Amino acid sequence: MNKLTIASIAAAALLLGGCVTQKKYDALESEYTQLNQSMSKELGAKDVQISRMQDAIKVSINSELLFPSGGWEMTDGAKESIGKIVAILAPQQKTKIQVNGYTDNTPIGPVLARQGITTNLILSQKRADTVMQFMVSKGANPSSFLPKGLAMRTRLHPTIRLPARRKIVAWN
Repeated sequence: MNKLTIASIAAAALLLGGCVTQKKYDALESEYTQLNQSMSKELGAKDVQISRMQDAIKVSINSELLFPSGGWEMTDGAKESIGKIVAILAPQQKTKIQVNGYTDNTPIGPVLARQGITTNLILSQKRADTVMQFMVSKGANPSSFLPKGLAMRTRLHPTIRLPARRKIVAWN
């Protein structure tokens, strides 16, 4: 499998209506500020990027920090970083989180196939499930999650003609 370049975790406030209420905006802004403060070490090392969107907070994590190439078990660095994210999001408990797992388009090799991972779609689902299970183990509400494997259906950089890369995206 090709080396991962970037993996993402995004946290977003799911809007019930078409507009962001001031209360929801303020809550999201507070989470954004807390994430920036909590993740300052990773931000400085360029392992993590946090961006504020209209109705979302997107946290992108360097893929080498998340999973080994071709794997779905989180690294210690991923657990540390995602643990910080959960510490900020878990107290909200109303937050809905959709975890999307992605892979590159490199075919699955025989080692993974022997473990029952026969397609990139299965691998991406295992990654999404792993992130979700870890977040739940750290206090996130289990009923808040919808893990979904999307394999290589979405590229990180659609205009670049390189193979699609793997990532995790969580929307809440």
